[in-house]
Amino acid sequence: MGANMVRRLMHAGHTCVVYDVNADAVKGLEAEGATGALTLEDFVAKLVAPKAVWVMVPAGYAGETVNNLAALMSPGDIIIDGGNSYYHDDIARAAKLKEQGIHFVDVARAAACSASRGDIAL
Repeated sequence: MGANMVRRLMHAGHTCVVYDVNADAVKGLEAEGATGALTLEDFVAKLVAPKAVWVMVPAGYAGETVNNLAALMSPGDIIIDGGNSYYHDDIARAAKLKEQGIHFVDVARAAACSASRGDIAL
């Protein structure tokens, strides 16, 4: 879901670390210049503190993914949920992460926009 966002960020000169359950998706972005990770643990280990993670998964996987990431992160790190998860769930998620000192940002984006073209609606 976030491949075009990664492409746009890299085009602007940012360094991106990517992880996906689909290894082929990771390999494809590595071929374009991203740093690939094989596991969530590997992904978080390759980030520079304070870590900022943009999660782009279907809404049904957002909670589990954020919880798994939070277990690997440190106070002061940031998790951004770029999917379309239910906002009440995100309010509860933000409160739980705040207790751990992890910042949480819920950013819904319009799926019809193509991040690679630069027309992202947040």
